[in-house]
Amino acid sequence: MTTAPAHRGRVLIIAGSDSGGGAGIQADIKTVTALGGYAATAITTVTVQNTLGVTGVHPIPADVVAAQAEAVLSDIGADALKTGMLGDVAMVETVAALLDEAPGAPAVVDPVMVAKGGAPLLADRAVAAVRDLMVPRAALLTPNAPEAQALTGIAVERPDDQRRAAEALLALGAKAVLMKGGHVEGDRVVDLLVTPAGETAFEAERIITRHTHGTGCTLASACAAGLAQGLPLTEAVARAWAYVQEAIARAPGLGAGHGPLDHAWPLRERR
Repeated sequence: MTTAPAHRGRVLIIAGSDSGGGAGIQADIKTVTALGGYAATAITTVTVQNTLGVTGVHPIPADVVAAQAEAVLSDIGADALKTGMLGDVAMVETVAALLDEAPGAPAVVDPVMVAKGGAPLLADRAVAAVRDLMVPRAALLTPNAPEAQALTGIAVERPDDQRRAAEALLALGAKAVLMKGGHVEGDRVVDLLVTPAGETAFEAERIITRHTHGTGCTLASACAAGLAQGLPLTEAVARAWAYVQEAIARAPGLGAGHGPLDHAWPLRERR
């Protein structure tokens, strides 16, 4: 990797493309840019989707994904990496090896398994590969309740379950876990950041809306942007969490299904 410039914030995103622009690589690029960072990409999959759902999934060959990432790392470099949709065992193995090529850049691992509309985005047999190869390489792991349950076997239905699942994921090798609570019932949503040193809760009243497509991608990329810019972990997560809350509240209402967030709101605030 090249020497990091004084202006930090280079994020290499290894994830799938969302033709609707609300999640995946598109949401990642918008998020990192809105928060002042620089986004580069290695695209793992091209999906055919809109707010109503996913109608096609077309994987990119693993060697092409590796070539994309290596081209970025050998020239532009990265201050942090963010992974999203990986798809199958071969891709998980390829991306795990890529993370090892950038040991100085923390990896934010979003263990994407299912699209907002319910379409599977990770093969069942690849879950074990994510658990064994990606979780131990995560500086920050950002699972939702179903993903945490798939990785740990712990049903996440209450805040105490979030804590138990996060601790189990730490035991599997993650350096820190942001256990998301959007799937946990209640009038308030609690996301729990758990590290070996303790925990921090991020809590707000639940926003009742169908426009939440891409929240997981957006949150993980916002965390990666903060880490790339040199923020301490808790500060990076706090900024990311606040950014996503506002992006949900300002969602533009596009589409007839699960609509996208307003990723660009900080840019309008600066005018």
